Amino acid sequence: MKRFILFCGLLAAQGSALVQAQEKTDAFLRDLLRSQASPFLLRVLDKPDSFRYQLIYTRIDRDGKNRPGFHNFYYRVNPLEYFNPASTVKMPLAFLALEKMDSLGIDRDTPMLTDSAYSGQSMVTKDTSAANGLPSVAQYIRKIFLVSDNDAYSRLYEFLGQAHINARLTELGYPGIRITRRFVPMNEDENRHTNPIRFVRDGKTLYTQPAANSLFTFDFSHPALIGNAYLDRHDSLIQQPMDFTRHNNFPLEDAQRLLQSVLFPSSVKPAQRLHLKEDDYRFLYQYLSEYPHESTHPKYDTAEYFDSYTKFFLFKSGRQPIPSYIRVFNKPGWSYGFLTDIAYIVDFKNKVEFMLTGTIYVNSDGVLNDDKYDYDSIGYPFFKEVGEIIYRYELGRKRAHTPDLKTFQLTYGDR
Repeated sequence: MKRFILFCGLLAAQGSALVQAQEKTDAFLRDLLRSQASPFLLRVLDKPDSFRYQLIYTRIDRDGKNRPGFHNFYYRVNPLEYFNPASTVKMPLAFLALEKMDSLGIDRDTPMLTDSAYSGQSMVTKDTSAANGLPSVAQYIRKIFLVSDNDAYSRLYEFLGQAHINARLTELGYPGIRITRRFVPMNEDENRHTNPIRFVRDGKTLYTQPAANSLFTFDFSHPALIGNAYLDRHDSLIQQPMDFTRHNNFPLEDAQRLLQSVLFPSSVKPAQRLHLKEDDYRFLYQYLSEYPHESTHPKYDTAEYFDSYTKFFLFKSGRQPIPSYIRVFNKPGWSYGFLTDIAYIVDFKNKVEFMLTGTIYVNSDGVLNDDKYDYDSIGYPFFKEVGEIIYRYELGRKRAHTPDLKTFQLTYGDR
């Protein structure tokens, strides 16, 4: 144990110097937040080593032809300072699943059946909220964005396969993204294997995908040790940091740019654009921003899944009401004391638009996997206040051209 602690100490010392060298902070964003911060927010901002926060504010300015320009401002953004991305990794899988469906020439609402192979347990279930009682890629994506459903993520992981997910993200210019696992207890080898998939329509099999084993090579050269202790899967307390080195990884800048590439495809280079149809983009915009109460298939208990359930910036803390003229297109994640949100926020009444991407670690006891985190007392209030400061700034700043936001003015509710 002493040798392990010494090893961790050496890694921390070496890693600290490297992390500091990689960190990006813009004085504008830092000063804007600190000048308007409450005493609560200042206490958080004054303890970066404890809270490990990172923020990106993306200012959007339109030209005379309504073409958007993007300027990112950073606060402690660093691809080498690990945070657990949790459910934010569901976002790239949703995007890639639509792309793959298009490449196969299969409609996204086609029933998708997942069989069992390597895992030894059947992955086939009937989704009673889906059309005809059967699941589909479209239904899984709805669930991912409406309530961050874990099972839906696992099904898309099966469909895409670990190797395709990571190879395609690398092709798109995101070599730092690493998606290695489902959200169910499986070891590294089990996560490399995926089960057979069938797409069926009216009793006819349209496509069969065999079981697969991923041979994708990952870069695990940057150790990620978090906390002081953790509970293992048997609820035994392990008195050493939890090792996330081989877990999923989704650097904040990559997360922001990936969402931007879907909301504003022409803003990135052609090689960085997904191969999606116009209808796919509309579908994604719908569910990135729809509220649980507006959904009928699937239908949710809004006492549990309230409108701001997945809207961290501005609204989740205290279950704030969301004005009818504001929409948030986003994907959050929460796990192991980390909260993360990737968001594009639109105020149609005041003609305001901006992106906010952020993460924070709120785990005061230093023990991971014990479900005792400071989400409600620190995490969500942090996102609320940061969002309010940026929103006030956006309301007050002058623009050369008023944005035309009709692309994102969608019809919600029954469809």
